[in-house]
Amino acid sequence: MRDPTDPLTDAEQDLVERAARKAFVLYEGRQVAHRSCGICLAETFGVPTRPYQSLRRGGITGEGECGAIKAGELILGEIFGDPAPAGAVTARLRAAMVDYQRACAVRIDRGNSPDIVCNNLTRPHGDFAGPVRMAFCTNIASDVARILAETIVRHGGALAIGPIPEK
Repeated sequence: MRDPTDPLTDAEQDLVERAARKAFVLYEGRQVAHRSCGICLAETFGVPTRPYQSLRRGGITGEGECGAIKAGELILGEIFGDPAPAGAVTARLRAAMVDYQRACAVRIDRGNSPDIVCNNLTRPHGDFAGPVRMAFCTNIASDVARILAETIVRHGGALAIGPIPEK
């Protein structure tokens, strides 16, 4: 298996940037209809979107953790998890999750929030429907997509980023 600290190839870096761009466009909602944080990540990484609706605004209420960051964890489970319901955590999933969570803790802009609870992250940015908060969360979704794509590639997962859908 590849050393997860090895630099990405140009082709891998291009794939990572395509994931970040797709998530940005899907969340931002200017080129296409807006997707919530969890749904934009699920759609970016080609997994069924329906269950990711529950991640919107930190578990609907705002009291849960950031839906984009949680979506990344779930997508890692889809890619590296044991498909058997009674299966143990795979070594690849554990290693990928450690790297992903570490990268999110360091690279995601939390502002002054002490944690990744949605309300704590978004409160300083005013009205939840406002443009400042929307821009903040658009950047989080894009950054999560970048970190997630890097993690998947570094841990040997298959990654294909489809085109951005038409409006």
